[in-house]
Amino acid sequence: MTSRRVITLLTDFGTADYFVAAVKGVILTINPEVSLVDITHEIPPQDIESGAFTLLTCYRDFPAGTIHVAVVDPGVGSSRRPIVVRAGTHYFVGPDNGLFSYVYDREPSVEVFHATAAEHFRQSPSPTFHGRAIFAPMAAALSKGLGAETLGPTITDQVRLPPIAPTKDDTGKLHARIIHIDHFGNCITNITHGDLLDRASFRLYVNGKAVETLRRFFTDEHGSKEEIFTIWGSAGFLEIAINGASAAEVLKAKRGDLVIVSA
Repeated sequence: MTSRRVITLLTDFGTADYFVAAVKGVILTINPEVSLVDITHEIPPQDIESGAFTLLTCYRDFPAGTIHVAVVDPGVGSSRRPIVVRAGTHYFVGPDNGLFSYVYDREPSVEVFHATAAEHFRQSPSPTFHGRAIFAPMAAALSKGLGAETLGPTITDQVRLPPIAPTKDDTGKLHARIIHIDHFGNCITNITHGDLLDRASFRLYVNGKAVETLRRFFTDEHGSKEEIFTIWGSAGFLEIAINGASAAEVLKAKRGDLVIVSA
């Protein structure tokens, strides 16, 4: 068995309560040599889509064999399944509620296991805190070299969010959406380079506002400070931004808003 030494944590627990510390304590009790990395604990409460996006943007930055524990779990205690996912060279542990959907879409090799091996759960698990009772000990077991296939049967009907990719209508217009608004107010769309390969130029429409300028970086000296522009973000998606201001506030935009792309 090969030891896997890095475990990441992504949750909507916040940092004011004991939840994150409890999860870390369980993992370290089982494997005190593991490296724990916090991705974030500030996912909006019960916001599965936000958690899925954040995980997508950074999981490949970690070394092969990393185990990602993700807990955004409005269905905790219900019949929703705990799962372990082996996708590419990474592992994922969390609830079967669509949280790993974008990983499924990206990775060509995905295996999903319904985690039923109760001998690896915490004794007398709390029905309201599966992060501590189920996901933490299972991640720790994986980090010590336990095979994912030993934790439960393979499933193929895992829950998925709607596909992240935009669609095209009969006129050739691309129908995209805002999938995330970051700390700076930049509106991140679900448009990738591949979606625009057939367009020498393009124009975006968001809430009735046209966005025509594409910049290479935020402080382009040829653009005005008040100009709304698009830029290719570090996550590989097209973003809508204003230098020094919040594009989301100016556009009165929110996640899920429609973005139309035309020539």
